[in-house]
Amino acid sequence: MPQLNPNPWFLIMTLSWLTLSLIIQPKLLMFTPTNHPSNKTSLNLQISPWTWPWT
Repeated sequence: MPQLNPNPWFLIMTLSWLTLSLIIQPKLLMFTPTNHPSNKTSLNLQISPWTWPWT
């Protein structure tokens, strides 16, 4: 059964993991969001229960 042969798949998995770890991850970690969170006061909304017509 060829799917049990780990030779090509292990190399593909290793190269994919190295690509992710060494190239893509540092680029993602350098990303800085444009909108920083600010301290806003929360609005107190008056919530009224919904009146169901069949009750």
